[in-house]
Amino acid sequence: MAEHASHNPDPTRLYGLLERLVAFDTQNPPGREVEAAAFLLSVLQPLGTSTELQTVAPQRANAIARLSNGPGPVLAFNSHIDTVPTGGSWTSDPFRLVERDGRLYGRGACDAKGSIAAMVEAAHLLAGRRYDWSGTLLLAFVADEEIDGTGSKLLTGESQARGAAIDAVVIGEPTSNQVHSAHKGCLRPLLRVAGQTAHSSRPDLGVNAIQKAGKLLALLDAEDRRLRLRHHVLVGPATLTVTRIAGGIADNIVPDSCEIVIDRRLLPGEEADTALDELKRLLAAARRDHDIDAEVVHVRAVSGAAETIVSAKIVQRSLAAAADHGGLQREPAGFTGGCDLVHFRAIGSEGVILGPGSLDQAHKPDEYVPKAELIQAAEIYLDIALTMLRR
Repeated sequence: MAEHASHNPDPTRLYGLLERLVAFDTQNPPGREVEAAAFLLSVLQPLGTSTELQTVAPQRANAIARLSNGPGPVLAFNSHIDTVPTGGSWTSDPFRLVERDGRLYGRGACDAKGSIAAMVEAAHLLAGRRYDWSGTLLLAFVADEEIDGTGSKLLTGESQARGAAIDAVVIGEPTSNQVHSAHKGCLRPLLRVAGQTAHSSRPDLGVNAIQKAGKLLALLDAEDRRLRLRHHVLVGPATLTVTRIAGGIADNIVPDSCEIVIDRRLLPGEEADTALDELKRLLAAARRDHDIDAEVVHVRAVSGAAETIVSAKIVQRSLAAAADHGGLQREPAGFTGGCDLVHFRAIGSEGVILGPGSLDQAHKPDEYVPKAELIQAAEIYLDIALTMLRR
């Protein structure tokens, strides 16, 4: 792939696009991706793409563009427009891209607007080399990845309904430009521990739901240790983490309710329904053996795990492209977060996860992406497209 080296990304165009994308406030909730999606289509349309603003919900949309160049396979570049909330402790405006020491700071710079910018830059370069490839590059920048994957579910569902195959996909997520071929899933149930109110001066007349929840936390910690014995060669262990807890209504009332949110990370091959059944059995045992009255109120989010076999063409050609631009991988790695690959795998697409920035920087204040990785990502994306869509 060394012959493609003279077709270099334009740093000014690439950084400028990321600056524009970061300026859109797409914190999820509520998302409001529609304006950023429309802007992306305005950038892609001059490349000769057919474009569609795909409505997901009010004020929420996917940006879909197709760069077609004769017969051949369909390769998708997919990433997400939404971001997690900014939170506090930023040292600069999270919606203004700031450069310091070779890093670009801003909400979404790493997760995952940096991937979008690099994918668009690769599309610019691919559009200028139509003599080198044949097929279709599908650019799919979606809403709501951070919570429920609604955008990619809609995209893949409609593609399947139309019989429009997506042969392979590259998912833009922060992997430091390493190739990942598997990712964990997520089950996020809300539990409610029940008690009985009483005046706090007579606690013996009530049942303290918060204290009961404390006992349940110990059982959940033991369950996490048990789950960690399950191990996948690429993504590591299954886990169960308590991420939120809330209870009580007043300073002088014994609380009759305490709510707990659990983040259960699933391995490829694990089903969300099976994991939920395991949790319900734990709660039944807690009631029977420890007098803890707890139930699953509802599941706040669920997304499955996914894996593409190592021998798949998209995996091997992505590894080769990354190696040509400084990567040292011999085998793919695993993505410990959830992502939208699972929705593409559900319709038969093979795929990898690859993008600039580190997952260690995602979901934090002062999120950043290294400038050098943005350029490298655009080069890798271009080479993957040229080899997957080789004439």
